[in-house]
Amino acid sequence: MADVPKREVENVEFVFEVMGSPGEGIDAVDLGDALRALNLNPTLALIEKMGGTKKRNEKKIKLDEFLPIYSQVKKEKEQGCYEDFIECLKLYDKEENGTMMLAELHHALLALGESLEDEQVETLFADCMDPEDDEGFIPYSPFLARMCERPDQL
Repeated sequence: MADVPKREVENVEFVFEVMGSPGEGIDAVDLGDALRALNLNPTLALIEKMGGTKKRNEKKIKLDEFLPIYSQVKKEKEQGCYEDFIECLKLYDKEENGTMMLAELHHALLALGESLEDEQVETLFADCMDPEDDEGFIPYSPFLARMCERPDQL
């Protein structure tokens, strides 16, 4: 089995229970979601490289196939982290007070890098965003802390 500690194997097994079918594994279209459920942040290109598909029922990934993928993605350097995202959003913090325009964040998520769909952005905002103030500003640090599961930064 890949170089994955026993505790992490248990977490992977749990993700497979939730996302997969017994004996069949998970659908390859869900590879990215499974990796993200395990606190990894793979790019879309990496997911595709590791065997993720764009259509459901094209391919299944069994647990013994997933563990080496998990191990390799865990070692990847191309994953953003809380500190990286903070530095990016500071570019939009014109007043240098820890806030930015909600509309600018919305635009950035829809248009830059590996862009999200509008529905994904709305779900992300509903789950992680504090309400904007009267001028349309939001504090970006708590948003990123919730998104990256960093309660120490809330």
